[in-house]
Formats: sequence, C-alpha cells, structure tokens
Amino acid sequence: MTERVDVKTGYYCNNWCRFCVQAQNRKYGNRTTQEIKDSLAEAKKGGVTGVVFTGGEFTIRKDALTLIKYAKSIGYNDVMLQSNGRMFSNKDYVKKLISAGANQFSPAIHGSCAEIHDYLTRAPGAWNQAVRGIRLLRSLDQNVIINCVVVKANMRDLPNIAKLLVSLDVNQFQFAFVHIMGNAFENKESIVPIASTTSLYMKKGLIIGINAKKRVMVEAMPYCLMKGYERYVTELYIPETMVREKDFWIKDFEKVRRTEGKTLFSQCKECRFRLICEGPWREYPELMGKDEFKPVPGEVIKNKKEILDNYEDFPVVPTV
Repeated sequence: MTERVDVKTGYYCNNWCRFCVQAQNRKYGNRTTQEIKDSLAEAKKGGVTGVVFTGGEFTIRKDALTLIKYAKSIGYNDVMLQSNGRMFSNKDYVKKLISAGANQFSPAIHGSCAEIHDYLTRAPGAWNQAVRGIRLLRSLDQNVIINCVVVKANMRDLPNIAKLLVSLDVNQFQFAFVHIMGNAFENKESIVPIASTTSLYMKKGLIIGINAKKRVMVEAMPYCLMKGYERYVTELYIPETMVREKDFWIKDFEKVRRTEGKTLFSQCKECRFRLICEGPWREYPELMGKDEFKPVPGEVIKNKKEILDNYEDFPVVPTV
C-alpha cells in the first residue's frame, strides 16, 4: 500500500534558489484550493495515510491552514510541510500550523552561515529566518527534518552544516545531491560538483550526525560512492509514494525514479548493489561522465533489507 502522497501545490516561492529544479515551472503559478483538495481526496481513496505539501513554497499560500485542516479531516495522520523555512520564524503562524494538524516540518538549510545560504537562495535574511524557525519548532517539540541540497558552493561546508543542525537538535537531516534541472541546469558550471569528491564531505557530515545519534542520510548518491555508509543511503528508507504534479499523477515514484529519473551504466552489471541501486540523476553523467562510478565487488545484495539487517557488512557507525 502506498504510504504517502507528495502534493505539488504550485510554483510560487519567496526564494529564487540558484539550484531550484522547479524554476521553469514558476510561470504556471499555484494550483487552486479545490484542485489540491481533490488531489488529497483521490489519494485518500487509495488508503494513503500521509501527505507532504511541497511547492514552490507552500507556507506562503493564503489557504495553507485550510488545506492542512482538510487533510486531517479526511484522515491523513502525518502532515509534512516541505519548506524553505522562512515562515517558520513567525511564532503565531507556526502555532496555527500545528493547531491545524501539521506534525512534520521539513525546512531547508544550505549553509552553516548566512553568507552561503543566502547566496544560494538569493534571499537576504533567509538563513536567519530559517534558523530561527528551526529553534522555534524544536522549542514546541515538533519533528524537524532538514534537507540540504549539495552544490559546489556548500560541498566543503557540509561538516559545519552538520554541526549546526546537531546544535539545533533537529530530528533528522539529509544531504541531497543536486538534481541538474531548472536553475541548476542554467547555472550548471557553478553549481554541479564532482559526485565522488562530494561524497567525502558528505561522509564527514554524516559521521557528525551519527555520533550525535541523529537520523541522517544522503540522497541521489550511488552505493559505490558511499562505501562504509551504505546504511545511510536515503533510497533505502523512502516510503512508497505517489506524486501529484500540476497536471498528472505519478502513481509509483520509485519506479519513475528508476526508469526515467536516474540511470545505471554498463559497469554496474558487475556491482553487488546492482539490484537495489538507482544510480545518479541521469542528467549528471550527461554533464560529468560516468567513469567515477565503479562496480563494488562482492556477493550480490538482493534487496534493501539485506543492508538494513546485515550489521557486520554495513556497520551502524562507520569511520572516516
């Protein structure tokens, strides 16, 4: 059974991130309240129990509280808000979001300081607002799940970002390798790092979170680049998800990721992770090549559960 629906509520945003994958869609604006309610109702008929509202920026919608209340009223147990985090700095508004039924908050932090984060978001003051929002949410005992998009400008900052997030006592954080679409494609020369080099800094950031007993992971990084950290690959944990875009449904997000979004290579046929690995986003090798992705020798891993259960081969606390 599908566990979660990702409802794209539209494309307006109060940031203009240099790596935004939805940038080309901003011209389409936001979906209407009724359109989103209809999407929620349709997904609920399939037994979905969780929803994540995404954008654009959901929290700047005037009907945000209405949509959260509606989701709760028709039986959604988990209501996550994916956000740039700026509106979470408003205490009155945050309390209204919680009262309406939001119970998971996923703000984004892309730098350990305002200089890096605000440069990437092209929104002066965004870092201060997001950090203030995280502190507020945690003071209200809310579940805070951070996403950090990894690009050239913040790659080396990942250990410091991890230290910041640990100090803020977030519940979980994720480093997501940039998807080369939208603004990320337009700015690709200055945005896209080398994946194999990036993995070194990701691991340094992960170990800080691991040692602090935080739930941590990395997204869109093949297993061959995460040696010793295989248990922290996000794709092991993504629940069965359907996605509602503006004009169409994605009923099986994992299938679309594997068949259309990401790619494997000829050398992957010799890798022990070939049955479970999704590979990088397919735009990456078109830009950067495929030679850095090398097959990992060993007995073939037949399913994701083998990694989660096999502590001896995939230790819980790796070292760098």
